[in-house]
Amino acid sequence: MAKKSKINSLHQAHGKVEKRPLTLDQVWGDSGTSRYGTLDKEVYEKYLEDLNKSDLQNHASKMGLVPIDDRKTLIGRLKKEFQKHVAMYKPTPEVNRNNTTSKTARQILSEGR
Repeated sequence: MAKKSKINSLHQAHGKVEKRPLTLDQVWGDSGTSRYGTLDKEVYEKYLEDLNKSDLQNHASKMGLVPIDDRKTLIGRLKKEFQKHVAMYKPTPEVNRNNTTSKTARQILSEGR
């Protein structure tokens, strides 16, 4: 009696990255964590709160911001810049394209054709 082939149970790796790169830096392997050290908002906010005033101003100048004297405003600006940076590395959510319009709505929309 011959052994049964296990071909149906085998899986082949395609080596393809499932996430599409959004920037050229991502094509070359940058995950976005090199600039801020993280892409997690809570981790970055904790980091900012732990910095003293001079370290905070030094961090702001490294990020390309003018290091102002008001701590609260400076942290707000740094958080805003961080959110912009994270937005570059996270893909936009997929739009659900389920056509759930009612028959009446489709008739109204088809009148303009």
